[in-house]
Amino acid sequence: MSSFALLLVIIAAFCHAGWNLLAKKACGGTAFIWIFATLSTVLYFPLALWVMVVEKPLIGTYQIALILGSAVLHSVYFILLDKGYRFGDLSVIYPLARGTGPLLSVITAIFLLGEQPTVIALTGAVFIGIGILIITGNPFGKKEKSARQSILYALFCGAAIAGYTVVDKVAVSAYLIPPLLMDWSTNVGRVILLTPYSLKNWDKVKEQWSAHKKEAIGVAILSPLAYILVLTAMVFSPVSYIAPAREVSILIGAILGAKLLSESDFKIRLAGAGVMLLGLVALAVG
Repeated sequence: MSSFALLLVIIAAFCHAGWNLLAKKACGGTAFIWIFATLSTVLYFPLALWVMVVEKPLIGTYQIALILGSAVLHSVYFILLDKGYRFGDLSVIYPLARGTGPLLSVITAIFLLGEQPTVIALTGAVFIGIGILIITGNPFGKKEKSARQSILYALFCGAAIAGYTVVDKVAVSAYLIPPLLMDWSTNVGRVILLTPYSLKNWDKVKEQWSAHKKEAIGVAILSPLAYILVLTAMVFSPVSYIAPAREVSILIGAILGAKLLSESDFKIRLAGAGVMLLGLVALAVG
């Protein structure tokens, strides 16, 4: 993986951990997701229009199918993540969801996309997985029903991450959809998918906007920015490198959860994040 791709991924990691902190604070459900997706669509429309005018990308049947598939998977991801945050800590749910996704992405990229990462790079992915286990401990040993529920949501969330990562990789590298346009289009799709629910539950939408306006605006800006940077790196880098490298955000998320949300076991989770950083270095070298 090139140093430029690594730089994009690291910047994206800070943005990603930041919007997850805001989403954890809100825990606003589908109504909150619809609000920030709508805001993202409006805020990034001028840039999306500029890309369409300047680059004139081909948007045919296959491109539309990939955009729709990605929109569905992203919608499922956000809903599952929100449910996980309602029951669990940011410093547990975030690494578990983010760690499951890349490991599944690497496996999928090897078997479906024919990618062949080096041994060093694969070792880095393994280190990232070990770091996740250190951070979460034995999540299935938790007795609380709510904790077990949050873990299941996180694991399913990881599967959704793996799904949209591979779909989006094909979209931006094989079918040449510009990264910014791809992300904006999936936001539009998410708004369309969630609008019937939002109209039916408009009181919840108004309640979320009143209570979490700042969080919604923050997520609307940071979430697309983080993923646009990742998609840009995917254009010229393999999924099996980019997906695990993104997880440096787990270190940031663990620190934010401990310092700003007063979550426990900070030293253990920080140690796990350090192991993940070793994995990131191995990916960069590999």
